[in-house]
Amino acid sequence: MTPRRRLEAILLPLAAAAAFVALWGLAVRWTGTTVFPSPAAVARGIGELARKGLLFRYVRDSLLRVGAGYGAALVLGIPLGVFLGWNPAAARAANPVIQFLRPISPLAWIPVAIVLFGVKDMAAIFLIFLASLFPILVSAMNGARGVPAMYRQAGRNFGLARGILLARVVFPAALPEILTGLRIALGVAWIVVVAAEMIAVNSGLGYLVIDSRNAGKRYDLVVAAMVLIGVIGLLLNLLVQRVSRLRALRWGFRETSA
Repeated sequence: MTPRRRLEAILLPLAAAAAFVALWGLAVRWTGTTVFPSPAAVARGIGELARKGLLFRYVRDSLLRVGAGYGAALVLGIPLGVFLGWNPAAARAANPVIQFLRPISPLAWIPVAIVLFGVKDMAAIFLIFLASLFPILVSAMNGARGVPAMYRQAGRNFGLARGILLARVVFPAALPEILTGLRIALGVAWIVVVAAEMIAVNSGLGYLVIDSRNAGKRYDLVVAAMVLIGVIGLLLNLLVQRVSRLRALRWGFRETSA
């Protein structure tokens, strides 16, 4: 990337963000609303949360829940998906169950999660796990299924055992598609943790939204939580993009602006 392109990649998003904030402030002043907060009021709300020690704690709690549920989905979804993609008979047996469970919204599981785990972290982690599992599982299945037969045959010709063939041939070849699934799953997990925290736990950014609304209608804090949710979601997406472009992985990707 040339220096000019690199500078544009930084300045154009900043300019768009500044224009959005300016339009937001003008809209609040023009309408004279006393309900929806201005950017300055939201900034003061974030400062208030920081002074009270809630900002770091709520962000930390949300990230820890996402890390736990998403990590569990990684541990189960990738090896299971690669195995099913490698083994057509197993895939045919498991596919009806996967296709039955996959369309069910994770939010529909909230009452079940509360019954099983109570209003505790495990309820939110369980919902994040369910939300993350199927994008990861399906991407790993498709990636392993799409590995060219010549790769597998070459591994067999070199005398590779089944497990080594999976680890050293099938998984690396499927990795680009798996990483696409990981990116999608992380975005879904971040959405679900916010929704789950509104109902199933007593901390986190989702809880901050609903608690600020109910406790005195503090819409400055509601929008502050929304801004934090958006910023952290953006940073998580950029992190996954950066990982996918590491030298060991980027062979499977084209440069995109998304």
